[in-house]
Amino acid sequence: MAEKKEGRLLDFYGTECTHCHEMDPLVEKLEKELKIKVEKLEVWHNAKNAALLEKCDTQGCGGVPFFYNEKTKKAICGAVDYATLKKWAQG
Repeated sequence: MAEKKEGRLLDFYGTECTHCHEMDPLVEKLEKELKIKVEKLEVWHNAKNAALLEKCDTQGCGGVPFFYNEKTKKAICGAVDYATLKKWAQG
């Protein structure tokens, strides 16, 4: 059975990225509060995920953390506060 990919919330990160790890507690809080799933995709050591990041990054962020909402096509470049992350997830 094919995995449903439309409408995912994507969290692109790098394994050694300090700012990415700073966002982890906010993403976990978001998942619990809104009862949603944010899919984490490592891009520094995974070429397939890096290619997807390039495809989603239409605004030229060029780095991580990078959050992408497939439903709304909205993106967040860099670390943000919880209110901004929640607004992005809710569309």
